[in-house]
Amino acid sequence: MAGETSGPAGQAVPSKAAVIGFGLMGCDIAAIFLAGGWRVTAVEPDRASWPARLDRVAASLSQLGAGAARVEALDLVASLEDVGFGDVAVVVEAVPERLEMKRAVFAALDTMVPAGVPIASNASGFRITDISEGCATRERMANLHFFLPAHLVPGVEVVRGEHTDPAVCDRLAEIMESLGRVAIRVARDVPGFLANRIQHAMVREAFNAIDEGLASAEDVDKAVRYTFGMRLMGAGPILQKELAGLETQLAAATTIYPSLSTRDSPDRRCASWWPKASSAPRPARASGPGRRRAPRPPRRSTKRCCSPPWRC
Repeated sequence: MAGETSGPAGQAVPSKAAVIGFGLMGCDIAAIFLAGGWRVTAVEPDRASWPARLDRVAASLSQLGAGAARVEALDLVASLEDVGFGDVAVVVEAVPERLEMKRAVFAALDTMVPAGVPIASNASGFRITDISEGCATRERMANLHFFLPAHLVPGVEVVRGEHTDPAVCDRLAEIMESLGRVAIRVARDVPGFLANRIQHAMVREAFNAIDEGLASAEDVDKAVRYTFGMRLMGAGPILQKELAGLETQLAAATTIYPSLSTRDSPDRRCASWWPKASSAPRPARASGPGRRRAPRPPRRSTKRCCSPPWRC
C-alpha cells in the first residue's frame, strides 16, 4: 500500500519522509505526509520554535480532517545527523530560499541519504539543476514545488532537472497522488517552472496596464476576480479556449498580442509601483500596499437570488 513498507515478518510499517527545514512550508508539507499515514522526521535547528511549529502542524492536520493524534508520528530533530535516513522513503528540502543554503543541504544529503531514495527541493524559483550542482547522485534529485498554504493547495509541481532520472519524477508524482495531491509534471528545468511562469506573465501585463494608464489597480483586480478568474477553478486556460473555439482564440490573439507587454525587468517601466526606497520589489509584508489601501471585498447581500451565486 502507498505510505507503507514491510517490517519484520512482513508486518506493514508506515513509510517515513524526512522534511529538511520546518518553517511554514515545512510544517504544512509534514502535515500532508502525516495525514496520509506516513511517519515524518523534520529538521529544525531552532529548538525554541518547536512548540509553535507543532501547533502549526496540528492546525494543518485539523484542516485536512486528520486527527490531532497524528502529530505523534512526527519527530523533530535539530540536525541532519539526527534524522536516521536508513528507513526514509523520500526527502523534501524546505529551507529558506537562498541558493547557497540549499546547495549546502543537498551536498550533505548527497552522501547521507541511501542510494535510490528521491531527494526533492521545494525551491520556488531556483532550478534543481543549479541546487544539485556538484552532487554525485544528481539523477535522484528533482524539484517538488508546493504552493502556500501547501496542505490546502492541491497542486504540486514535479520538475525534472537536466540530470534527473525520469523514474524519480514518476516516483515523486506517485507519492504525491497517493497523498491526495495533484501532480503537475514539468518536463524541463526553467526558472519559475510552470505555474509561476504563467502567473507572472499575467502579473506583468497587470502592472503594465496600470503604468500605461489603462486602468487603476482596483479595476485590474476586478477584471481578474470577476471575469476569467472565476472560471479558472473549473477549467484551465487551454480548456477554456478549446471550449470557446480555437479559431476565436487565434483571431483575438492576432489582434491583442502585438500590444502586450514584453518587458524583461520588473523595475524598468513599473518603478512607480514598487516602494520608493528600493529599485526592486520587496515582500508584501515588508513593503505594504503600493499606491492604494488594502482592497475591501464588495458588499454582497446574504440573500441568494440565483444559483450559482456568481451569476448575481
